[in-house]
Amino acid sequence: MQEPAITPELIEAHGLKPDEYDRILEICGRDPTFTELGIFSAMWNEHCSYKSSKKWLRMLPTSGPQVICGPGENAGVVDIGDGQAVVFKMESHNHPSYIEPKQGAATGVGGILRDVFTMGARPVAAMNALSFGRPDHPKTRQLVHGVVEGIGGYGNAFGVPTVGGEVRFDPAYDGNCLVNAFAAGIAETDSIFYSAASGVGRPVVYLGAKTGRDGVGGATMASAEFDESIEEKRPTVQVGDPFTEKRLMEACLELMATGAVVSIQDMGAAGLTCSAVEMGDKGGLGIRLDLDRVPVREPGMTAYEMMLSESQERMLMVLDPAKEAEARAVFDKWDLDFAIVGETIAEDRFVIVHGGTEKANLPLSALSGNAPEYDRPFEDTPVDDGELWDVPQIDPVDGLRHILASANYCSRAWVWEQYDSMVMADTVEGPGWGAGVIRVHGTAKKLAFTADVTPRYVFADPEKGGMQAVAEAYRNLCAVGATPLATTDNLNFGNPEKPAIMGQFVGAIRGIGAACSALDMPIVSGNVSLYNETDGTAILPTPTIGAVGLIAADEEPILDRARDGHVALLLGRSGSHLGRSALLQEVFLRQDGPAPRVDLDEERRNGEFVRANRDLIRACTDLSDGGLALAAFEMAAGSGVGVQLDSEDTPFLFGEDQGRYLIACNFDCAEELMTRAVAAGVKIDSVGRFTGSTVSFGSASAPLDELVAVHRGTFAALFD
Repeated sequence: MQEPAITPELIEAHGLKPDEYDRILEICGRDPTFTELGIFSAMWNEHCSYKSSKKWLRMLPTSGPQVICGPGENAGVVDIGDGQAVVFKMESHNHPSYIEPKQGAATGVGGILRDVFTMGARPVAAMNALSFGRPDHPKTRQLVHGVVEGIGGYGNAFGVPTVGGEVRFDPAYDGNCLVNAFAAGIAETDSIFYSAASGVGRPVVYLGAKTGRDGVGGATMASAEFDESIEEKRPTVQVGDPFTEKRLMEACLELMATGAVVSIQDMGAAGLTCSAVEMGDKGGLGIRLDLDRVPVREPGMTAYEMMLSESQERMLMVLDPAKEAEARAVFDKWDLDFAIVGETIAEDRFVIVHGGTEKANLPLSALSGNAPEYDRPFEDTPVDDGELWDVPQIDPVDGLRHILASANYCSRAWVWEQYDSMVMADTVEGPGWGAGVIRVHGTAKKLAFTADVTPRYVFADPEKGGMQAVAEAYRNLCAVGATPLATTDNLNFGNPEKPAIMGQFVGAIRGIGAACSALDMPIVSGNVSLYNETDGTAILPTPTIGAVGLIAADEEPILDRARDGHVALLLGRSGSHLGRSALLQEVFLRQDGPAPRVDLDEERRNGEFVRANRDLIRACTDLSDGGLALAAFEMAAGSGVGVQLDSEDTPFLFGEDQGRYLIACNFDCAEELMTRAVAAGVKIDSVGRFTGSTVSFGSASAPLDELVAVHRGTFAALFD
């Protein structure tokens, strides 16, 4: 087949700027072939190269005594004691999910699971963070149904529990939904597998499913804005098969036990191209591939298509040649392809041969380590530091009812009931109640997981909003009695070529970095998703933080429920901050005022107090959206017992001041907690009690069952 001529239009279609193409000409010393153009496009796009974000990502704290492997590998690795590690990462599949919701979301789950088991870990938990447009937008219902079906269908069939996540709605996501997928696994610390190739002349082996034309150019598509041509991008979305992925995981873990694996890499974004280049670049080696040996499921595939296909359930491995027969037998047993498709070479070259013809011959290091890196101009976001004095007092129960009936704060049970949260039989706490918690199988240890961000805070003040996302994740872990270990970030923003958008990114990074440092929660993995725009309209800045905490074998989690007669204690300052609050948004239809202040010393002090005094605490939740009023309702609803708070003051009940927890405990324990709080230098106050069958704020009240019906029924009413 005659390859197309390289024209300015073709270069632009590959997402390459004229100066980037000039750089390619300089590297090659000639015009690139069509296949080489595709390879550069795949490796130099934003999704693979992080060319707009690398400078700022280096500011993030990534190390600590608990960190075994930080960013740069398929997933981060953190020590949890006893020779075990938790391996985890979060990644976006935003553009594919908007184009083809079910398959886009499903393959997002599949990709993040591969990132985990590629490291030698068996996946034990999954989460997702979803952002959609207005509930009444013509596309939102299709997106919600497709994304939830894709996540549930893939995760349930693969057999990993979904233990947490979040769902939000805002007009800013009308043209670009966000699907962020998280997975965690458990591995032995002496059996972690990495992607850096080593040893010259070793076989490069293709593993898993066959290569098709699905997903060709997916990574490049994910690095561009949407416009009216969006439907033309549908073929760039991959198709997933969770049952094949399950077999691939079992085969890989069995293969790893043989000692045959020198290095291994998931074929994710940019498929065979990215996996081969990353393995070679990290190992300081070249790679030679013979595409005639690649297992394909469609006839007549070109070198370009094979190198850029993002067909799912595939891996690339460098093999110990002495163990080839043993390794092949494992994959034959699991009925998966095993093909030697190339070898490592000493020269810094990436050589692609197809049909006996050389289709590409490039310096490998130029594709990865020497990819463009930009210091894009940015504008700091104008920040409102004033206070809101014009929010009137309202009937607090009516205010709560408005919030409970909103798409953003109603129950998400409709979503998470479609996910299997109990498969593997180690789930202690599933979705719907703070952080998810699982047992580390065969031990008395437990792991807690949460994903958090409040985009309206980040939009108002990127630095405070970035801090708050980390702080809320910290609180969610502390509230179940877990010691926060580390984080993964999924940084979703608009077009970085716009200084205002780049300013949002820079501010959020500064806030995230400060909070991660102050709270000893280093970033060990993550993903940057830029160009989340349609027709020039950007999403809200959404830097999702996924966090993992450990409950040691000799520690009890805080997972009980409030009981009749329990005292309600507020740990932290009294509420007063209504800027950018849920009340302001849902009741007064306003989005103004400053984001709340984040005091990182206070966050740490209060979180440590909760963990240190778990023996006195029966139930605990952090305060975030909706303040004390929403937290008290959710604790009451989850416990099946009413709550009576003493105050009906609007800022006190609905203020979204940070660093706070609502605690339920016995009366005698409340007295002891107050005594201990004085010694620890933390503020704690009695604000009411759990009793009866109503929700009462001062003199205002409503039956708990009535409010639960509103809370529980809204999502189904919108999307069933």
